[in-house]
Amino acid sequence: MDENKRFVTGLDVGTENVRAVIATVGKNNEVAIVGYNEGKSAGMRKGIPANLAGPAEAIDKMLGDAERMGGYDVRNAYVSINGSTVISTHTEGMIAVGTVEHEINDEDLDRVEGVAVTGRIPANRDVLDVVPLEYALDGQGGIKDPLGMAGARLEMRACVVSALTPNCENLRRATMTADVKAERLVPSVTAAAKAVLSDRQRENGVAVVNMGAATTSVAVYEEGDLQYVGVVPAGSNNITNDLAIVLAIDPDLAEEIKTRFVTGNFDAEKSPAIKVGKNGERTFDRKEVEEVVKARLEEIFEEVRKKLKVAKYDQRLPEGIVLVGGGAKMRDIELFAKEVLEAAVKIGVPTGLNGVSEAIEKPEFATAVGLAMMAAEDGQYAMPTSKKGLKKAGKAKGSKQPGLFKKIFSKF
Repeated sequence: MDENKRFVTGLDVGTENVRAVIATVGKNNEVAIVGYNEGKSAGMRKGIPANLAGPAEAIDKMLGDAERMGGYDVRNAYVSINGSTVISTHTEGMIAVGTVEHEINDEDLDRVEGVAVTGRIPANRDVLDVVPLEYALDGQGGIKDPLGMAGARLEMRACVVSALTPNCENLRRATMTADVKAERLVPSVTAAAKAVLSDRQRENGVAVVNMGAATTSVAVYEEGDLQYVGVVPAGSNNITNDLAIVLAIDPDLAEEIKTRFVTGNFDAEKSPAIKVGKNGERTFDRKEVEEVVKARLEEIFEEVRKKLKVAKYDQRLPEGIVLVGGGAKMRDIELFAKEVLEAAVKIGVPTGLNGVSEAIEKPEFATAVGLAMMAAEDGQYAMPTSKKGLKKAGKAKGSKQPGLFKKIFSKF
């Protein structure tokens, strides 16, 4: 193996499935996919670890094939986090930096970030990300990057994303049990956004909706920055369970009916009966099936719309909604979502990737791909050594270092 290669890994730990993407990092932090895999998850409930053994075993089992494919032994990764405790909060901070001739430096940015977070985010929550929305120098606002500018008073408005500390700690412990260190925990929906959104979409205003098995998460972007994150505690598995209960069948058969016969276009003319089995020995009334699915989809997307209203972006997104996740695989689901959300909706997939990427250009792999891309952008790559299984963490030359406040906060 070329010992100069730099590797990044995105590990998406979901309630129903775990997925991994291994990539090499080029000179300009572009990624080339060299390995990937997906497998059944275990020990997760609504995006939160219910025990440590289940997720660890699922991760370890799934990673084996991805490692063999990529020729790389994963020991660290960017890991997704989900669940209804993942929220965003808008905060503000202000510091005095000296005289009007003082040049703003990295230490000043770290200090104002600390002021914006300390005391505003409860002590029982881990800060996952601090997104500066706007800076002001001596009352002059609208500044995106004040580094190198002169001023005596520095202010910042920020979007802070956080999650309950026990959930974060248990997820880290679950991955560590699988011998993988979580270098950073990233909300699944913001990781997916990294893989599917363009700069234009982020600038004009867009929302990403990640429909997983047990949760549906929402992220809103405008003026190039993350503005809001929220999670609905329901997903595509709720549809399967509803069908199983109403039709009095086992969940596997309900899942088959959902994936093979249900579409989001409920007005289309279709056969009145659904026949499953080798010889069509089981028959179900299509109208009954579609009523069950439609009711649950309405509930989920109405909750998504409530999140957009809370964020004050309902019907205010020029670029519309980008739908990702395993739930986005339902045929024509974007048509139904468009009707409920009253906005343009399209399915998002990772594109423009290098390497063996064709098989993962799917909405369900958006989070894992985005995690790998974030790791590359942050410079959190790993380099193999001459001894198998040993790695050393690296920082990309010239990459942005984590803020001083983040370094201190991450220890707690």
